[in-house]
Amino acid sequence: MPQQPSQFSHLRKTAGLGIDEIANEFGFSRSTVYRWERGEAEPRKVVMQSLSVLAKFPGAEKGEQISFNFIDLFAGIGGLRIGFQGIGGHCVFTSEWDKFAQKTYQANFRDNHPVAGDIREYSDDPDRIPEHDLLLAGFPCQPFSIAGVSKKNALGRPHGFLCDTQGTLFFDTAKIIAHHEPAAFVLENVKNLERHDRGQTFRTIMNVLENELGYKVQSRVINARHWVPQKRERIFIVGFKNPTAFNLNSLELPDTNPTLGSVLDCNEDVDPKYTLTPRLWEYLQAYRAKHEAKGNGFGFGLCGPDDVARTLSARYYKDGSEILIAQEGNRPRRLTPQECGRLMGFEREGRKWQIPVSDTQAYRQFGNAVVVPVVEFIANAMKPHLMSALAQESVETRAA
Repeated sequence: MPQQPSQFSHLRKTAGLGIDEIANEFGFSRSTVYRWERGEAEPRKVVMQSLSVLAKFPGAEKGEQISFNFIDLFAGIGGLRIGFQGIGGHCVFTSEWDKFAQKTYQANFRDNHPVAGDIREYSDDPDRIPEHDLLLAGFPCQPFSIAGVSKKNALGRPHGFLCDTQGTLFFDTAKIIAHHEPAAFVLENVKNLERHDRGQTFRTIMNVLENELGYKVQSRVINARHWVPQKRERIFIVGFKNPTAFNLNSLELPDTNPTLGSVLDCNEDVDPKYTLTPRLWEYLQAYRAKHEAKGNGFGFGLCGPDDVARTLSARYYKDGSEILIAQEGNRPRRLTPQECGRLMGFEREGRKWQIPVSDTQAYRQFGNAVVVPVVEFIANAMKPHLMSALAQESVETRAA
């Protein structure tokens, strides 16, 4: 007859901590922790008290107790996580392959689990991923090589997401959804996902989510301009396992017009290293003049405190040309990494964002990230529907 799990084991798993993490966190040997796990010894009172608190991990923004668990795939530096942790969610699994992004992620979240690397190792064995109510994924858009279903039928080949999207990272996301069947998911990608391969890529993704996985799916391109002084459009795809009243496209976006002055430091306070060198500034002006002569719009974007920036890109570290800040009597400068953090909504009053990496890596990370206030907006709109869906699942489970 299998041994019943100890109270320690139950709390440890609810808190999302591993044996090694318990040992390191509290300063006990692994053998001691294993004895607690097997119920062979009484855990220290302070350990049980701490685990009890961690098992009720509060939402980062509002102090709410855990109401659902979620996983954070292709996590980057955690922009999606912030939004859903803020409505009372508890992250039980994180996957991010880039070691520098991992470093920033770990510096900014008091985590109770290690950050996993390549998601393909886990999609091949989804049982390694904890059970969860919500899946978050900012999956990269890799080109799909898609043949028509009719041609595959004629050749006797299988079709569906196991074929149409195999070899892409969306395929790994779909496998995890298929295995765990979370109550909901939120996927994020670049706006151009809708138009890739004349729309065929997006149609394939939606077919997988709606027809093969059986979710009720909605999508919307949202411009972060409503929350931050930056023109940045991204597509969000929201799916619920069962029907809900949630309507992504009917959500009314805030009517605000923030400008760069709300995120900029005074030029006099910024390190001179962010000012463009004479050679780079001459090059950018010449490059712009050349393309203007040809009737093209290529060139740098020179901004002041009353302006709204172009989209911050992952290449910003190269020359900063898309968002240059004018300086009176001097050459323009780049944004500092801290200003980028504010521009993306990671850092704001009451929330400090740690940047433990080089400027180059920080620019890449913010350029690849989601705008946090957009995610917070979606999370708050989803919350009542997510809670209702989870409550319904609980009723059905008890009735089964």
